[in-house]
Amino acid sequence: MGASERGAEVREYRVAVIPGDGIGQEVIPEGLKALAAAGERFGFRCACTHFPWGSDYYYRTGAMMPPDGLDTLRPFDAIYFGAVGWPTVPDHVSLWGLRLAICQGFDQFANVRPARLLPGVRGPLSDKGPADFDLVVVRENSEGEYAGAGGRVRRGTAEEIALQTAVFSRRAVERVIEYAFALAERRPRRKVTSITKSNAQAYSMTLWDEVFAEVAARHAAIETESWLVDAATVRFVLHPETLDVVVASNLFADILTDLAGALSGSLGLAPSANLDPTRRHPSMFEPVHGSAPDIAGKGIANPIAAVWSAALLLDHLGEADAAAAITEAIAAVTARGAVLTPDLGGAATTTQVGDAIVAALAGT
Repeated sequence: MGASERGAEVREYRVAVIPGDGIGQEVIPEGLKALAAAGERFGFRCACTHFPWGSDYYYRTGAMMPPDGLDTLRPFDAIYFGAVGWPTVPDHVSLWGLRLAICQGFDQFANVRPARLLPGVRGPLSDKGPADFDLVVVRENSEGEYAGAGGRVRRGTAEEIALQTAVFSRRAVERVIEYAFALAERRPRRKVTSITKSNAQAYSMTLWDEVFAEVAARHAAIETESWLVDAATVRFVLHPETLDVVVASNLFADILTDLAGALSGSLGLAPSANLDPTRRHPSMFEPVHGSAPDIAGKGIANPIAAVWSAALLLDHLGEADAAAAITEAIAAVTARGAVLTPDLGGAATTTQVGDAIVAALAGT
């Protein structure tokens, strides 16, 4: 759809808001406050429509979202998502019934997850500072190990068999690797690292390696390297400063980005964007941390990942200055260190951190 003019000056974007489960319902309001403040400063407005989909909706209806959920979301410019999952709902029901249904239904094939050590945050790597940890992981988001291909036979017997088949198509591999190179071209270091396990997975991962080499040949100005996933975990911990844009399969990138979040100081700092770079469908923006049932309702969830995800949403909509202002406000709050949630060693509430970011965004 794109932006439309509202009056003579104010640009308007339609945003579907799905807080979802657990702390998603607590952190998304803080991101919405940042979106509103950024809009006031930079001359746009996000017209938000809220949808109560998730585990509570499942208890009432037997589904995580309505059958026409994708049709309902299709006209929006972007989707702002909180979290999905609750202990009393099977994980495969909650994940496939909502988040993956949206990601795969809208072909959001590039899951982009930045990871930085923010100023004032003490990560677990004592010899690394903010200059040493600033990378982006691009996760193939449409097939791979999460393609849903497989099945179980002879259920309940001693001979029961479960098959889970990873699906790798040349088209899907090539397009996500191309996206990673395009992203690297916009970053100062201009480097792409590919992660596979081709010594053990001789078909799917060797296809990935071959396609990566082909794409790399078309981008000679970009530095490239390839690592096996087990060695890559060591690289993330010992030498994160050597990484810039990392591209990997659905499963490997999922695992590595949780590691990156922990190394940045907290999963509460990890944002993400589920992108359809073709813009045929709306893209979805969400914090990585999940629903966190152990702290849900306590008012102590870190909202920074959700606010940062809101910045990614604005950047995707073309509001780059507003997106940069939000990330600068986040960095200003962490650098001061006075208003931080318990996961970062502070005693502030979710709302207090959100308010501090909005104040920094407004320059007060």
